[in-house]
Amino acid sequence: MQKRRVGPFETSAIGLGCMSLSHAYGSPPSRDVAERVLLGALDAGHTFFDTAAVYGLGHNETLVGEVLGPHRDKFVLASKCGITDATGTQRGIDGRPETIKAVCDVSLRRLKTDRIDLYYLHRWDKRVPIEDSVGALADLVQAGKIRAIGLSEVSAPTLRRAHATHPIAALQTEYSPWTRNPEIAALDACRELGVTFVAFSPVGRGFLAGGGHDPAKFEDGDIRKAMPRFQGEALASNLRLYEAFAAFARHSSCTPAQLCLAWLLQKGDDIVPIPGTTNPDHMAENAAAASVTLSDDVMARIDAAGRTVMGSRYPEHLQASVDTERMPGE
Repeated sequence: MQKRRVGPFETSAIGLGCMSLSHAYGSPPSRDVAERVLLGALDAGHTFFDTAAVYGLGHNETLVGEVLGPHRDKFVLASKCGITDATGTQRGIDGRPETIKAVCDVSLRRLKTDRIDLYYLHRWDKRVPIEDSVGALADLVQAGKIRAIGLSEVSAPTLRRAHATHPIAALQTEYSPWTRNPEIAALDACRELGVTFVAFSPVGRGFLAGGGHDPAKFEDGDIRKAMPRFQGEALASNLRLYEAFAAFARHSSCTPAQLCLAWLLQKGDDIVPIPGTTNPDHMAENAAAASVTLSDDVMARIDAAGRTVMGSRYPEHLQASVDTERMPGE
């Protein structure tokens, strides 16, 4: 797989988001299937794996540590803090320096490693100055527990404030053909500061890959149940959007998921998408997107079609927890 830079690290152009192996979209897969996804991703050329303390409240970091620990020198490891208490077992946004440092120690034990390559503040706790939270992360760099600092779901002004405290290696935010918020200001700020942009949910939480089209089939615990884009009139409109994407994919001799990932890769060589999956075959399909090239015409058509998405990213109570710029109507 082609390579890209994530801060000081060289990684695969497409990383693996590990969240769905532990929670968010219904029942997680069996341990055997999860191992096949993780080890298969390594074999497919993925060298960038993304987890977090909050994913399964420890389950995901433990899984990644147990399965990939023996191969630790073969990949760049990213994790996140800021959405759990100091023990990493209770959910709640907490960006206090003492909590950040305590959770890092918990994560290191779970991940079976002595350092985390890229450690993100998962959400900015707006009760705590961003400078204080980043200062705690800078202390962890100094202590050798983490190697680089990232931020997740913050606006361009917040990124600049943080970067003035300590260099930020990466900004992670949702970005896909139907989620264009980063184009308002965050991408420009990243390029101004030399920060890599890591795109999560790059296939629209599975929707643009052909999944999640029937909410009646969502399992208990599937976070999409509460997301406006998967409901009512918005869903009906977005199903028409998906049909356009599927047609673009057929024209480009790729799958809809590969279309989304290739679109992101062609948006800039400083963008690294991190699709997740619970299916080993889908993992291989996503990895192969690194070799897909889209014509300028198809890129433009995707740009135009994606702007017709209906519905906000999150329900309002969750939208309040992110600091990103909002699109009109959100």
